[in-house]
Amino acid sequence: MEFSKIEALLEKYFEGETSIAEENELKDYFSSPNVAEHLEQYRPLFGYFAEAKEQKLTNNVTLISKKRKVAWLSLAASIVMMIGIGTYTYFNVNTVKENQELGTYDDPEEALEATQKALAMLSDNVNVGIEGVQYLQVYEITKNKAFVE
Repeated sequence: MEFSKIEALLEKYFEGETSIAEENELKDYFSSPNVAEHLEQYRPLFGYFAEAKEQKLTNNVTLISKKRKVAWLSLAASIVMMIGIGTYTYFNVNTVKENQELGTYDDPEEALEATQKALAMLSDNVNVGIEGVQYLQVYEITKNKAFVE
């Protein structure tokens, strides 16, 4: 076989332009004993394909069906959801009981004192807000004087 033809085929092979017949020709050439010295470096490349054909798969792979995975996943999700609902219910029951006890007085005088304290606190906070509004009114008057005149 001509070396120039093999070199041209190798060039086409590395460019990705060979046909199946040309690739088979290269495999046959590199599996033969008379390979040119300067082309010896390509022998393992084409020899690999022959070795790969002879290898047999000996390991048995067990496949797990998707139905089993979905079943286990749904079971785990339902358990997590039940634990979440139980935890929420456990902690929420105590909160509801505490909220029902707020603001109830048996003694009318005690209720009057609590109401007066709440109204005094509200009055203090409203007065602070009114002071802030007064500053805004002074600002508006000054701004109007500066820009109108």
